[in-house]
Amino acid sequence: MWWGVAAALVANTLYSVGFVLEKRALGALPEVSVRQPARLLGLVLRSPMWLGGSLALAAGFGAQLAVYRTLPIAAAQGLFVSGLVLLVLLSARLLGEETTGRERYALAAILLALLMVVLSLREGADQVGRDAPYPLVLLVCVPTLAAGVWLYGSAERRIRHRHRMPTTGVEYGVAVGLLYGVSSLAIKGVSSRLSSTGPAGAVADLLRSPYPYLLLFTGAFGLVMSQAALQRCRASLIVPVCTTVTCLYTAVLGTLSFGESLPHDPLRLALRLAGTVLAVAVLLTLPRHDPAPRPSPLGAEELTPP
Repeated sequence: MWWGVAAALVANTLYSVGFVLEKRALGALPEVSVRQPARLLGLVLRSPMWLGGSLALAAGFGAQLAVYRTLPIAAAQGLFVSGLVLLVLLSARLLGEETTGRERYALAAILLALLMVVLSLREGADQVGRDAPYPLVLLVCVPTLAAGVWLYGSAERRIRHRHRMPTTGVEYGVAVGLLYGVSSLAIKGVSSRLSSTGPAGAVADLLRSPYPYLLLFTGAFGLVMSQAALQRCRASLIVPVCTTVTCLYTAVLGTLSFGESLPHDPLRLALRLAGTVLAVAVLLTLPRHDPAPRPSPLGAEELTPP
């Protein structure tokens, strides 16, 4: 169990570093668009910093596999939310995205939520789901993928029709979060398929499941969609929105799909639910708009004496 907690913290670190490196690399590139995916890939693949960020995200994927093999889905999501603390700190340090006093209080509350989720865990007492019916997985995931792509396209059309109106990034974050929610369920499914006897049997079992194909779809579309969104919006704003949607989606539908149960002990159940709800509630109340820059005094230059 504690290996799972450690793996979750490692995954959080790798994901935060990866997103920040990609955001910094995208800031030095020409504007990218989902309507030109080949050009987008050509630009980012020539950036060493972006490649470093993508390698960090890939390593985080490996750590996430270990998490889902040792921890229940709901507990894992509560731990993954804690990664936003490091993300905001790195964004402020490396990207110059300043945090407000309200955001710093939110980070403290998320750390409290992390502690509550960890205290709700008990070695050998939590059931870790290993399988889910494939028709149920497809019934949950396919409409979600369609909704995510449609929402992202709707946000793109709205931006094109309203020239010079700054986007908050919330729509982008929700759309990408839905795709990553499906990806998270697929990662959970892959982790369960790796328990087959022998590497050949595990690979054959995996290829007969829908999980690798869901990962290919979410990987391709999520890559293009997330890079365009990251370039336009603050990482410290869009990633929390994306993570909130991903965690909610995975915790609720993943727990149901894989047949996992919550703790039976009242105290552990209260800690698990309260910690997850607190983390999500804090993220949902974070400001969705950057403060407008203060205008300079009107005519200040004209009033300056020669």
